[in-house]
Amino acid sequence: AFSLQYKHLKHRRLFFTELFKKKTLTILAPFQGFMWNVAEELDAILVFAEHRYYGESLPFGNKSYTDAKHLNYLSSQQALADFAVLIQHLKNTIPGTENTPVIAIGGSYGGMLAAWFRMKYPHIIVTEDFKKSGIGCSETIKNSWAAIKRIADTDVINFREWLRGTWIYVAMVDYPYEAAFLQPLPAWPVKVICKYLKNPKLPDRLLLQNIFQAVNIYYNYTGHASCLNLTQTTTKSLGLRGWSYQACTEMVMPMCSDSINDMFEPQKWDFHAYSEECFKAWGVRPRPSWIPTFYVCHSHLSSPFSASNGGLDPWSGGGVTKNITDTLVAIMIPEGAHHLDLRSNNPFDPISVLQARLLEVHYMKLWLQKHKR
Repeated sequence: AFSLQYKHLKHRRLFFTELFKKKTLTILAPFQGFMWNVAEELDAILVFAEHRYYGESLPFGNKSYTDAKHLNYLSSQQALADFAVLIQHLKNTIPGTENTPVIAIGGSYGGMLAAWFRMKYPHIIVTEDFKKSGIGCSETIKNSWAAIKRIADTDVINFREWLRGTWIYVAMVDYPYEAAFLQPLPAWPVKVICKYLKNPKLPDRLLLQNIFQAVNIYYNYTGHASCLNLTQTTTKSLGLRGWSYQACTEMVMPMCSDSINDMFEPQKWDFHAYSEECFKAWGVRPRPSWIPTFYVCHSHLSSPFSASNGGLDPWSGGGVTKNITDTLVAIMIPEGAHHLDLRSNNPFDPISVLQARLLEVHYMKLWLQKHKR
């Protein structure tokens, strides 16, 4: 599925493509305000393209997730081929766009797709966020794991994983204003949560009562829930089934914690155990070297490329954080959460994200000037 927006265009001199992934077009497109804001200035056609197997783009309908046989066509390379064919189709069908340049934009996995699109078609951070947001906050969370074990009468592995996911995702969406990307949340939600987590020395039951109050901010900020459901995912409709399959085939991202440099329980990266989990769930084995093998080293990039990273975003630890060449540039946003720069301008935006957006537009204009030559 894809959507086009170009009602304000005069000359149609640029394609902006957002390579959508984990949410449907109707849910996610409105959150990409940066593209909407800049499109008219740069006279761009907005192309919102949905990743196969996500949202409504199910090649086998309700059977798409039945087994590995039906999921065999879910991969980043297949999706990029889709996008390449789509762009060529649009250039062939929209008058005056035959030689129109294309700028691929994306956040999170979409940002990875945007970078790989240019390659293949050239024609510890969570804890720091909580530490900075309140004295005793990360220490309270660190102490909660042992408190849960001492109090629990039954196996609570799923509960602890649910909590772990909550802290990670609230750090991702630590925006400076109220937002509802993953859940309806207040401005600077980590700071709000940390107001309940000031005393890490409390007795177990009192400490866990405070943990509940903190988690309640993430799952029940609106006050509509009568209880918290542990089967409710931290990310709602982000298309986790598709991502789970891709993480078990090509998107292998080792993660671990040691409870010394972070606030989580010790958890070593065990590739063998991970492989077994993937085989049990999907009947496939992960390929840890596939991405660098298929997409080659970034030093071979010839097309211009910029990567932005938010200092509050847990994923920035694996991002491009320094310039590689004059045309492969990194933009750092110290107060930025997960792709904050791709959202619409907001009166509460920190200066760093405003400057990042200006830089991003500046580079786009430079690329267009070079394309004209």
